[in-house]
Amino acid sequence: MNEWILEQMKVVNQEEQSYLDGNIQVKKDLYTRKDIFEIDSQMFLEQGKLVTVRHHSRFVDFPLHRHNYIEIVYVCTGEITHYIDGKALVTKQGDMLLMNQYVEHSVKMAGADDLGINFIALPEFFDIPLQMMKKHNVIADFLIGALRHSKHIPQYLVFHLQEHTPVTNLLENMISSLFFANENEDEINQYSMGLVFLYLINRLDTLAQNSSHSYEDIVVQATLKYIDSEYKTATLSRIADDFKMSLPAISRMIKKNTGFTFLELLMRKRFQKAVMLLMETKLPVEDIVADIGYENQSYFYRQFKKRYGMTPSQYRIVHKDDITIRI
Repeated sequence: MNEWILEQMKVVNQEEQSYLDGNIQVKKDLYTRKDIFEIDSQMFLEQGKLVTVRHHSRFVDFPLHRHNYIEIVYVCTGEITHYIDGKALVTKQGDMLLMNQYVEHSVKMAGADDLGINFIALPEFFDIPLQMMKKHNVIADFLIGALRHSKHIPQYLVFHLQEHTPVTNLLENMISSLFFANENEDEINQYSMGLVFLYLINRLDTLAQNSSHSYEDIVVQATLKYIDSEYKTATLSRIADDFKMSLPAISRMIKKNTGFTFLELLMRKRFQKAVMLLMETKLPVEDIVADIGYENQSYFYRQFKKRYGMTPSQYRIVHKDDITIRI
């Protein structure tokens, strides 16, 4: 992190001095006008602005609270400990924590060298970053959840970046622009944050297990969605390429989390579709075989009989009056 920025952050401000002087309670009137402790973006954002930054206040424990904005915390030096659902979430130098407006958390007292930058951003700030990304990834899902006010689901993501230089440079530029109030700063910072997210998408291996969605959860859910929509042509190599993992590594992860191999999951989906077509259409079996992605009809017949104890044609006859399709 840029030394000038760090020096600015090390300066003890008036709020922090009051804590050092013995005031052991957070000065809530600096954060909210409400009776409940919901930190209000209007206390920090200038009129018409979508984003700002402030350094994390040290020398005091923050009690349980939430925000009416999306908060991104980047740890510059030291460590900052949050408590979410009663569990300690320790973020260290180079870590980035994203929390939507529905996360309730408390924060352990930070010391003099525990320096963190808090980005305070309204949901609409993320319109441009969202447009810059493919819609099906963990960050896009996080942003869509934050923008969808009808579903108040707490979500947070932690990335262990360990001073990832491109991301650090982008964040420094954003911090500097917000310190000095440049023209068009909202738009510049929206595109800068979009670039940060694009870098993070390429480094999903840095996503911490103690996020509300772990890296393994993301890989497995993406695999299941991919099989569900692309069962006709789905391949394990495509998933491995998307997540930049080796075939053996992703195979082990899928098996560990689902109890099935990728091929077993794919076959289950294909036969589920085949049974549905047998029961709900009059398509010839040969057409159904092609429709679900099998070129080798003999293989399909063998596997179908092994699974259901009869041929597809027999299955169609035996179960023609079934209300519930047997998968």
